[in-house]
Amino acid sequence: MRVRFAPSPTGALHIGGARTALFNWLLARHSGGKLVLRIEDTDRERSTPENVEQILDALRWLELEYDEGPIFQSERAQRHGEALQQLLETGQAYFSNATGVDVKAYKAQHGANRGFRGEPEDSGAVRLHVPEGETLVDDAILGEVLFENAVYDDPVIGRADGSVLYNFAVAIDDLDAGITHVVRGNDHLSNTPKQLWVLQALGAPAPVYGHLPLIHGPDGKKLSKRHGAASVQELRQAGYLPEAVRNYLALLGWGTDDDATKLSTEELVRRFTLDRVSRNSAQFDEAKLRWLNGLYLRDLDDAELARRLEEFTGRDGLLGAARISHEKIQTLADFWPLAGFIFDGPADDPAAREKWLDGDGRAVLAAVRDALAAAEPFDEEHVEAALKEIVAARELKPRDVYQPLRVALAGTTVSPGIFETVAQLGREETLRRIDRALDAAV
Repeated sequence: MRVRFAPSPTGALHIGGARTALFNWLLARHSGGKLVLRIEDTDRERSTPENVEQILDALRWLELEYDEGPIFQSERAQRHGEALQQLLETGQAYFSNATGVDVKAYKAQHGANRGFRGEPEDSGAVRLHVPEGETLVDDAILGEVLFENAVYDDPVIGRADGSVLYNFAVAIDDLDAGITHVVRGNDHLSNTPKQLWVLQALGAPAPVYGHLPLIHGPDGKKLSKRHGAASVQELRQAGYLPEAVRNYLALLGWGTDDDATKLSTEELVRRFTLDRVSRNSAQFDEAKLRWLNGLYLRDLDDAELARRLEEFTGRDGLLGAARISHEKIQTLADFWPLAGFIFDGPADDPAAREKWLDGDGRAVLAAVRDALAAAEPFDEEHVEAALKEIVAARELKPRDVYQPLRVALAGTTVSPGIFETVAQLGREETLRRIDRALDAAV
């Protein structure tokens, strides 16, 4: 099996494109085949080096390695021209100067549902003769799809300046690369008969086509920024792990017999086949991705989580804070809002201070300070014992002791576990922050 991923580099890699890349990668790895990366960059205005790099960067982050390429479509102009000349010489294509007005006039004469058929001329654009009858696409996902050839205009496959159009270039590139299976989004289905006609005119074999259902948001509408992250780069910036993203994207329109949800990449490779891809649109729900990502985060040991957090935040020395935050975060981006105060000092939340450090809260915090100053050794076990002793002695609810301390240390009412936080900060820093809070509450 030889498959390809052929994005147009017009910006960041959209989630739909990422899923297409993943499905092709899984097919290649499952079958022991090859994945070819082709950059369809004939739109020179939008296909900038920066946009190409965004595609390559996204594939690197997703860890979807390709076996051949990248092949740049723009560099194959000579081959495209040769194939175009071949079709002209065999009479499968012809020069035409027909304009949009001519096409409209033809339809007015022959009927609106009749495609334009031109007469060969000496120069002009190049049109392909549409064959008579019907074109049947035996789609590996959608099943049999029938196209009535009569309703299609003879398509323009080459411009008067010698450059070729998209559907012609794609057909030639797939042929030359020996692509056996073309798996792509459902929005390309209408292109399929046009590409098949090119291959038929060349007397070349056609690949197997499979068209993936489109991805919608939870509201059933086309996925866009209003639904949250819409590109691979945005998912990375939001703190998702590539292995979790691969797992989640694989489940968008594909499933297993046992409805398994958390599947390692190795398991996905073992199980993935086209016959379980749904014909229905898939629904991207970032809340479900967050949940799944949380499972993957908790599978990491503390050292690996710290390594990834350090790479994500650009900060060093995060092992201790990573350990005490491990169970409370679902993405890497959740970490700094939760535990950043350990490194940057307390936040400034006036409402939290007013609620927990005025009146009785200040008196409780003073007692907490004395208890922590005496705790020996200063570790989680003894910190917990000291704080629980205050809860019992004053007959308070735990939060009436823990929240004033949390606000003193973090500046807000949100932090990792309070015992772990105190131990992580250490005695000297904990007491220093409590003293500052007590002074401010006077």
